[in-house]
Amino acid sequence: MSNQNEIAQLFAGNRAPPLQKGGEELLRLVSGTVSGACLGGYASFRLNLFPEIMRPVDCSGITVVLFGHGTTRNEDSGAAVYQQAAALRREQRFGQVREAFWKQEPRLAELLGELRSDIVCLVPLFLSEGYFSEEVIPKELGFSMTGPESVSRVVVRGGQRLLYCRPVGTHTSMTEVLLARAREVLAQFPFPRAPKPRDVTLFIAAHGTERSEKSRQAAEQHAERIRGRQLYAAVHAVFLEEEPRIASCQALAQTKNVVMVPFFLGDGLHVREDIPVLLGEPERLVQQRLHSGQPTWRNPTEKKGKLVWYTPAAGTDPLLREVIMNRVTEALAW
Repeated sequence: MSNQNEIAQLFAGNRAPPLQKGGEELLRLVSGTVSGACLGGYASFRLNLFPEIMRPVDCSGITVVLFGHGTTRNEDSGAAVYQQAAALRREQRFGQVREAFWKQEPRLAELLGELRSDIVCLVPLFLSEGYFSEEVIPKELGFSMTGPESVSRVVVRGGQRLLYCRPVGTHTSMTEVLLARAREVLAQFPFPRAPKPRDVTLFIAAHGTERSEKSRQAAEQHAERIRGRQLYAAVHAVFLEEEPRIASCQALAQTKNVVMVPFFLGDGLHVREDIPVLLGEPERLVQQRLHSGQPTWRNPTEKKGKLVWYTPAAGTDPLLREVIMNRVTEALAW
């Protein structure tokens, strides 16, 4: 396709273009969410055009490794990694999809020794360009992380190319994941009718840490992009360990309606327990619901004079796979 107008016509009505018979092609838009499978007859396309367009990419010989930090202290810490990897395998987007971790089994460094594909894309399921994802892990794996990406994020071992992608959380298309979460929670729990976005204050809730200024940057950048679209009355990034704090969201909101999207990879301790308490739910009730297998927040709940909708973690949304596709396609151009 030579320009965006042609592509817009091709995808009119969210219709996927036909894959060539026996072909293994993928049409990617770097910053968007138009995507398709590389092989296997599967195609899933979402129309969301962005300026930069890439050529079709053959993914059939590629191994993609999704990896997270991991921890042995929380058995659910790797759930989102396993979830997204399993979905990519079902969709047959790549020749092979594996999952790994830095601090729990299967270990990333050990897994790499088992892979035989000519091209291996390492995709950090991290939400910021922090100390571990951009310094500790790549250094241990032999990436220089200095100079242009074609040098700093590429290692050649024998006939194998290892590509170290940027974290999923900093890609511009992650903004679409956050917006999708916000739209869906209002549509699912209208009570009695969904408020219009202009009557809603949207909060992006992230971890944050005073030990690294980069920890908050991605959440703030996504909030700024959404703010620029003028969809909501206001958009704020709030944090667990930095100012402005999550607990201050009701005071910050100038509207009756509040939507909070956790900018976390999975529905772990912070998402299911800490944030509901910070929003005003009694800890006793949160623990009671958690142990009985119920959602720890009921949408919407009125707290401190605000009607609050709270979504699942951004990292468990199916659209995260489109962000992964964007990062892989980006790396294949190095």
